[in-house]
Amino acid sequence: MREPGKGEVLVGSLYSLISTGTELTAYAGAFPPVSAWASYVRYPFKPGYSNVGRVIKVGEGISQLVEGDIVVSDAPHTEFYVWPAERLVRVPEGVRSEEATFHTLGGGVMNCVRFAGVRLGESVVVVGAGLLGQLVIQFSRLSGGFPIIAVDLSDYRLKLAKESGADEVVNPEREGVFEAVGRVTRGRMADVVFEVTGNPDVLPQAIRMARRMGRLIVLSSPRGPTTLDFHDEVNAPSRIIIGTHFYTLHPEVETLHYPWTWRRDRKLFLEMLRAGRVRVGHLISHVIPFERAREAYEMLYSRRLECMGVVLEYQ
Repeated sequence: MREPGKGEVLVGSLYSLISTGTELTAYAGAFPPVSAWASYVRYPFKPGYSNVGRVIKVGEGISQLVEGDIVVSDAPHTEFYVWPAERLVRVPEGVRSEEATFHTLGGGVMNCVRFAGVRLGESVVVVGAGLLGQLVIQFSRLSGGFPIIAVDLSDYRLKLAKESGADEVVNPEREGVFEAVGRVTRGRMADVVFEVTGNPDVLPQAIRMARRMGRLIVLSSPRGPTTLDFHDEVNAPSRIIIGTHFYTLHPEVETLHYPWTWRRDRKLFLEMLRAGRVRVGHLISHVIPFERAREAYEMLYSRRLECMGVVLEYQ
């Protein structure tokens, strides 16, 4: 590794979280050849953006970090890296490093739920109970969403969704989703529907779970085009569709009109972890040595519904 330059820090990784949505899409090449996905994923591809490490050496002009500090960053899965100090956030005392790996997903989902405008008493449906869906459940609950309904094909994920705070869970293989949402909401249907599967075929179904003038929040990054009758599903019922990509919503600089920068939300997420306001320990299903990363990806690819948070550990 090169020495850190001015404003840079040398970090040794402790743990990093595999993003089962973005990274598995890249791993499988499961996206159209002409798309934003294809522009982003170019092989050989270096994945990862949820790192926790220890500061080894600081460069010139840095006063906010010292050697030994535990920090989070959006660095890829790697044993060591030199990173701009301004892109590092210190982990508070009392937060486990394994759980701090959720900082990118936690801060991003927090801002998406905020942007979706979930209000006290609004019914929320979360379609897809993977890592993002589990966090949507927690932040929607903190925002006052009630009832919160989780939808997934995996009973394992639905069990975790109950632990995350879902009031009702629905497995479409056993119960009609529209009937279930109607039953729980007493016929009103959902005020807010979060689509968190990434499957473009799910979008036309997800929007139908929203009431008239309800909101569909596209939090996942759908892997390809979808077909939607905009008259019958959007215009006539006056439903609202909101895209919530992490990097679009998170500005670099705080303003009076929008103070929620990526840095502030990462700090807030870590502080909420420390205070017990959010929980991710139950979402860590595997901790795997970095040297066995290949096995981790193969496991996620072949048995995805049996896994949740897969964390790589560095010696």
